[in-house]
Amino acid sequence: MLHHGIVNLDEGICVSAHETKMKPACKPAWVLILVFGALMATTACDISTERERTARTLPVSIDLRNTERTNIELDMGAGELTLNGGATNLVDGSIEYNVPAWKPEISTSTVGLSKAVTIKQPEHHGVIGHVHYVWNLQVNNGVLVDMAINCGAGHAQLNLGDLRLRSVDVNIGAGQVEMDLRGHPRRDYDVSISGGIGQATVYLPQGVGIWAEAHGGIGHIDVEGLRKTGDHWENDLYDNGKVNVRLKVEGGIGEIHIIGS
Repeated sequence: MLHHGIVNLDEGICVSAHETKMKPACKPAWVLILVFGALMATTACDISTERERTARTLPVSIDLRNTERTNIELDMGAGELTLNGGATNLVDGSIEYNVPAWKPEISTSTVGLSKAVTIKQPEHHGVIGHVHYVWNLQVNNGVLVDMAINCGAGHAQLNLGDLRLRSVDVNIGAGQVEMDLRGHPRRDYDVSISGGIGQATVYLPQGVGIWAEAHGGIGHIDVEGLRKTGDHWENDLYDNGKVNVRLKVEGGIGEIHIIGS
């Protein structure tokens, strides 16, 4: 189970950083104990003792100097992500973790006035037991941003309305995405959200043109404040205003909520 950044794997779920979906079936804990020897030979799961599970905090501070545009990629296997604007640097924040092997890897590269930033959970490190994994990050409001977020399982709270967005691409395997785009964008941008089992809720900005498309496998799609036109939804300002936001949401089993003006 996942509760506020805590992944409890004692119930028989084995989460690896490279996985994007939950296991199709959960085994009871006593079964895992019986077959543990075989699993160790065939999976990437490790056992950590409670003494090794001391919570640690990794400060995040990525220099803004001479950056006008950025590509930011965030890759998390399982946990809780909160993303806001308002950073003094290009990216500020902190990451809490209690499994040493899950210490995030941060890399940057610069070409001219553009900087690429990648923050990711290391691959091939799973655990059995109690895991605390919380990412709390802020991005600078003045830089043009292309954002890519990949989360295997968990909860993502994305408050992006103050950012200068060019594109946002979110993929979550199992869990919940809440994206708040309410703000005053000065240019067009595109948003794509795809997921497996879970829920996606998107709050759209006011005073701009909106075009939205949503597809769900088995679940419910709820759209407020937009009119249905063919196979999509839009408002009166779409293609008539200075700024247009285009949204595409694709889900598997779950719910999709789109809330317009």
